Amino acid sequence: MNVVLDTNVLVSALWSPGRKPGAIVSAAIAGRFNLCYDFRIVEEYRRVLRYPKFRFQKWEVSALLEPLLKQGFSVVAPPITDMPFTDESDRKFYEVARYCHAPLVTGNGQHFPRDEIVLTVAEFYERYM
Repeated sequence: MNVVLDTNVLVSALWSPGRKPGAIVSAAIAGRFNLCYDFRIVEEYRRVLRYPKFRFQKWEVSALLEPLLKQGFSVVAPPITDMPFTDESDRKFYEVARYCHAPLVTGNGQHFPRDEIVLTVAEFYERYM
């Protein structure tokens, strides 16, 4: 099964590895889910996880991203321009999820259109873990 993970899921996984976001990320690394991403998503993962406010060590970010990206696959999704977003930086996640026929797992569903593919961490965990 394909899945797209919003950046806030990765942040939560690093903060609290024993909670639901950490379990979802671990399952993706283990190959239970195929992580779908594009270059824009990877760029955001790397940029956000390096924010000084998070205080993640470089090795922690690498230990998370390297196996996650290796296990997943990169795509080039067509743009979706006929849908409004409260935060335009979230559009890329939705585009990739639609293209890959994948649930989009997020900690902030208000940033995305109402759509059955957009799931909170708790919803995804309940359905698929």
